[in-house]
Amino acid sequence: MADRKPFIAGNWKMYKTGPQAAELASRLKSLVGDITDVDVMVAPPFTALGVVGEILQGSAIHLGGQDLFWEAEGAYTGQISAPMLKAAGCSHVIIGHSERRQYFGETNETVNRKIRAALLGGLIPVLCIGESEAERESGQTFSVVQKQLEEGLEGFSSDEIQKMTVAYEPVWAIGTGKTATTDQAQEVHESIRGRMETAYGNSVAKAVRILYGGSVKPENIGDLMAMADIDGALVGGASLDGDSFAGIVRYK
Repeated sequence: MADRKPFIAGNWKMYKTGPQAAELASRLKSLVGDITDVDVMVAPPFTALGVVGEILQGSAIHLGGQDLFWEAEGAYTGQISAPMLKAAGCSHVIIGHSERRQYFGETNETVNRKIRAALLGGLIPVLCIGESEAERESGQTFSVVQKQLEEGLEGFSSDEIQKMTVAYEPVWAIGTGKTATTDQAQEVHESIRGRMETAYGNSVAKAVRILYGGSVKPENIGDLMAMADIDGALVGGASLDGDSFAGIVRYK
């Protein structure tokens, strides 16, 4: 992992009402709110950002948005902007999650525009990339991931790239109980870092943290984190339970 600080992020997806989110945030604050050797971030639903942000104040846990729109304001009913996320207390935002690509028409081009908006708004983008089961079975994993990476990051400078986090999430392993083997995950992470080194140079490639996402649990996080190019995890289901998420954060 070189000297990259581990980063564990929880994506709550479309779970937790305001009161439920407040309860989980309070639990997490008591369990992992004082941890400083691992960066921790949670991304509640938009409706719970305010209450969760207030509860997490004074803790080491960062707040993130699950998505954003590429304009700062305007007549875009139902959308959330970078300034809105920032005002709610967010420091991070997830962009290009496979579910956004699968259900809501997210493309590499819209991902690129959203990353630009996030950076302009002072947010740290967490760029999600990953292949479907069909793409993996037909041997397209590396070409798919490389295309998502290159088109998502097109036009950004090395300085801007260094501010981002990348999350590799094989779509076939999200919420399915299937997990890429540690070797499968490391192989793709290594290829992502190699691609970044070719495009942006060694220092950028060494600095950018690459997270793994896909059925991460307390039971498998240690093996994943032992891999040279896996710097953390983007956790879905297991982030909805305080004890489970804390077990992942405290993997050491």
